[in-house]
Amino acid sequence: MREGPDISAIAALIGDPARANILTALMSGKALTATELAAEAGITAQTVSSHLARLDEGGLIATRRQGRHKYVTLASDEVGAVLEALIGLAARSGHLRTRPGPRDAALRHARVCYNHLAGDRGIQLYDSLVARGMLRADEEVPALTSGGVDFLIDLGVDVDSLSRARAPLCRNCLDWSARRYHLGGSLGRAMLARMEAQGWVNRGEGRVLRFTDRGAAAFDSAFPV
Repeated sequence: MREGPDISAIAALIGDPARANILTALMSGKALTATELAAEAGITAQTVSSHLARLDEGGLIATRRQGRHKYVTLASDEVGAVLEALIGLAARSGHLRTRPGPRDAALRHARVCYNHLAGDRGIQLYDSLVARGMLRADEEVPALTSGGVDFLIDLGVDVDSLSRARAPLCRNCLDWSARRYHLGGSLGRAMLARMEAQGWVNRGEGRVLRFTDRGAAAFDSAFPV
């Protein structure tokens, strides 16, 4: 096809192993330096600069300078969603780089998917909201019900401010490890931020999230299966 978007350009950017490692590292939602990304990708500091320049030019990352350091993040939620979908496709197709181990189990249990909760815990949250009539999931774009709004306000989430923002409030995000939905969008990010502020969950290695004992009990109480 000679007209329309050129997916080959984006695919070529993501398809390089070093750049794929860089983008995967940024799925943690953290802003990382070029030195940190070089270590994640297993390349030199000189080489990472050229990769970052290409990703920036392609619109996949954003950079900002703070003091002496330049920090890199994914450019948007849309980029994160595409990467999560590709991770799921690779897993389903058997394209795995390492033999499953303890870290894989931790990732499947709870992880960051570009600043919202994914894995078994993310699916539990989504299913619980749907089962209790707080989230309508029978549409292409999920939507909170009035009961869901009240519940989340009681949980300490500023739903009104999120609703006025330009970013989508709710978004279905297909979980690569279970092939079921978890909750993305600005609401998904706000809920994870609230859980972290409450001390329910802490960041582990890479994208892993680890629930505290108190946090796991509070989460199960708030989002019963």
